[in-house]
Amino acid sequence: MYSKITVTGHPVHPMLVGFPIASYTGTLVGFAVYASNGQQFWLNLAIALNIAGVGTALLAALPGIADLAFGIPRRSAARTVGIAHGGLNVAALGLFGASLGVYATHWDGPATGVTPGLALSSAGLACTLAAGFLGWTLVQDYHVGIRLTPLQESDEQTVQSAELIHLHRGSHVA
Repeated sequence: MYSKITVTGHPVHPMLVGFPIASYTGTLVGFAVYASNGQQFWLNLAIALNIAGVGTALLAALPGIADLAFGIPRRSAARTVGIAHGGLNVAALGLFGASLGVYATHWDGPATGVTPGLALSSAGLACTLAAGFLGWTLVQDYHVGIRLTPLQESDEQTVQSAELIHLHRGSHVA
């Protein structure tokens, strides 16, 4: 299962995911430090990293969606994992987007409270970590984005055929 968006044969989606992960983590840290000391710098840092995280998540999603839609066979276990991976990333994006909506107007002045930022970014980072686990599962277990040798590719096709036979047999069991 090859990635459909590549640069010199290397999948683009895994190249980009580090940016939103780092930005989301920094957003949570910024909100936490702001909550502890009230210094505007930390709130501004959290807002800036939140903007960067949302923007780079949208950018990373594009090749990820293409890989899911065109690189992973329908009715495969990998596709189910890929859909869950994407769903968790969309949830994280929504949570960080909501956090950005709450705090974007506080760039020049103190926020009235930091609890929403901590709660939204904590939940968003938890979704991101779960999505990352599933993304690693796609690479490690299903070899999404991995360039296989001819022998590995043959073995991969054998496993996929066995999965389809198992699914087909399971659909007739009542």
